[in-house]
Amino acid sequence: MEQNGSEDTKANAGAPTEQKARKSLSGLAVRTAYGLGYAAIFIGCLALGRYTTAIWVAIMSVLCCFEFYRMMRRDGKVPNEQLGLVAAALFPISALLRGEVEIGVMFLLMLAVGLWYVWSPRTRLADVAVTFFGPVYTGFMLSAIVLTRVSMEGFPGALLSVGVCASLWVSDSFAYLVGSRFGKHKMAPKISPHKSWEGFVGGIVGSALIWLILYATHLYAGLSLPIAFVCSVIVSIMGVFGDLIESRIKRGVGVKDSGNLMPGHGGMLDRSDSLIFGCLTAHLLLVLGGIL
Repeated sequence: MEQNGSEDTKANAGAPTEQKARKSLSGLAVRTAYGLGYAAIFIGCLALGRYTTAIWVAIMSVLCCFEFYRMMRRDGKVPNEQLGLVAAALFPISALLRGEVEIGVMFLLMLAVGLWYVWSPRTRLADVAVTFFGPVYTGFMLSAIVLTRVSMEGFPGALLSVGVCASLWVSDSFAYLVGSRFGKHKMAPKISPHKSWEGFVGGIVGSALIWLILYATHLYAGLSLPIAFVCSVIVSIMGVFGDLIESRIKRGVGVKDSGNLMPGHGGMLDRSDSLIFGCLTAHLLLVLGGIL
């Protein structure tokens, strides 16, 4: 009887562990499926051309801006979502045209929120600031993906725009893998407790691998090995900066994720935080380096 009781106790103790393991594997499968689906749509739109790229980035921008506004409402702000979401969609679309058009969208956004502030007595300046910041933080910054895609036609343009985004994705993955295994020195414990300086270095290595592949194709005149290395380091750093900014926003309003659009990944803003600063940085570096 004692032996059977001991075996039953062990079986009961092992059951929760097995259930936890199954749940973990199931969660990983869901996360992987959504991640692959997201990447396939993203890469497919960039590969198909400038118009599909602009449409996809516009959708991303609207979703990111919507999640940002939802977090701001938790913080007591009352943004004008209609104005902000329209502007978030227009920035990537306007990037298909001349730069003056995008400047025009910025002016119209400033004018619209100014008029709203003047004619709405209950509107606070903080509401105006948040309304303006939302589409600039999302739509304007992410429109750099469109600018990079339209700067070069055909396969080289598609590969370059995908490569820029991939360098940030791989940087994130390497940072997570290296940080979870070797991370001991915290980077910003009060903002993002899991980030470490070891992971930061790993992220730069991951970014460098993608930029080395772009260099090795010899498709881009002016993309020398030193320039590719400089781009990999600076773009990776700015990707981390974008991640920390979003983490600071989430911590300030007391949420773990910006949304629940993609199970296992959070919201669209969670998926795009490193792209927001990384892609614009990459575009500027490619222009300054004479590649675009």
